[in-house]
Amino acid sequence: MEILTDFWKPYSVIGKALIQFWWIVFPVMLFYLFKILWMDFVSLYSRFSWLKSLKWTYLEIIPPKDLEKGPQPMEAIFQGMSGVLKTLSVFETHLLGKFTDRFSLELVGLGGEAHYYIRTQTKYRNLIESQIYAQYPDAEIIEVEDYTKNFPKVVPNKKWNLWGTDVKLTDPDPYPIKTYDKFEESITGETIDPVGAFVELFNTLPPGQNIWIQWILCPLMETWRVDEMKEVQKLAGRINGETRGILSDLTDVITHIFQGMFGPVEFPKTEKKEEAPLEFRLTPVEKEKLKALEENLGKNAFRTKMRVIYIGRKEGFDSANVSALFGAIKQFHDLNSNSLAPDNQSKTYALYVAPDARVAYRQRKIYRRYRDRDMDGYKMVLSTTELATLFHFPNMNIKAPSLTRVESKKGSAPFNLPVK
Repeated sequence: MEILTDFWKPYSVIGKALIQFWWIVFPVMLFYLFKILWMDFVSLYSRFSWLKSLKWTYLEIIPPKDLEKGPQPMEAIFQGMSGVLKTLSVFETHLLGKFTDRFSLELVGLGGEAHYYIRTQTKYRNLIESQIYAQYPDAEIIEVEDYTKNFPKVVPNKKWNLWGTDVKLTDPDPYPIKTYDKFEESITGETIDPVGAFVELFNTLPPGQNIWIQWILCPLMETWRVDEMKEVQKLAGRINGETRGILSDLTDVITHIFQGMFGPVEFPKTEKKEEAPLEFRLTPVEKEKLKALEENLGKNAFRTKMRVIYIGRKEGFDSANVSALFGAIKQFHDLNSNSLAPDNQSKTYALYVAPDARVAYRQRKIYRRYRDRDMDGYKMVLSTTELATLFHFPNMNIKAPSLTRVESKKGSAPFNLPVK
């Protein structure tokens, strides 16, 4: 009985303390419980309601026929799009459900035809058009219906099949993928257009087979780079890359306590070893990596959701098109910096337990998210340079007939025409 009394004694002390100070403890506990419930339910409902209230416009961009520009003008367009960023108050975020305005950029192969689409809120249509015409005066912009409405609402079904995945970065966000300034032929100096691989792939698709690539963009404040600068500091050797927690510190104390009690007294050495300059401590690859990292952090950036879908009729559905798609994506791999890869959490495959049912669930899920332009799931941060590398209009060297181009240049009317 004495053992039980001693066992319960600490709990009785805690109970008496709660009785005395309940007016402090319980309000704090209820506040955090309310916060969790609000964020999970009420705030989510507010965001859904806000999203439903927005009006969207779908624009198809038809690039000029004799385009001699590279991806850099597209980077200027992304910088212009980042101008929609604004600071939201707590009231707007958690009560009204507002969030930073988004855009969806889509490079789509529809049965052998390549198309460029931008989904934007209707109020930003003038912004998008002015930015594109400023860089590509001979382009043509047409308002169109959402092309996904021409496909079944639920896939897979008896006639249609689907493969899809979100795309992720293999390394931390600030490390850039291979950008357009690296696509240059070493002998002639001619720039290689990486988008040409996508357009040529779309050209090989037979009727009824389609590949969709989607980037949903949400601009970020410049403060996003503050935490990411730690990668620069770590690579430069100014901070230790190892992160230690309280458990590690306690382990060190316990393992050294007896050594400290019974061992000889040792004083720390104050002698400091002189380090070589940074340029001599880094290898050539590390120097290039540090340079690319710092340049990437100097750009505007977007929180980005990238997903790819291969959807087609079951007759003629060929998984080799998936391999060809990721073969084109591998162009952007830089093993010394960063690469793009399928996200296994969303990829439409399953093993062992009820694989067919689980695959069908994943197919329906990613298809619905694509059609809704949903940002749920894995997201990465891409700079304007990285986005311009992935999404830009191909130059005149790309001869694929699948790509629709503006046949003739448009000229403005003379300013001195008589007005009746």
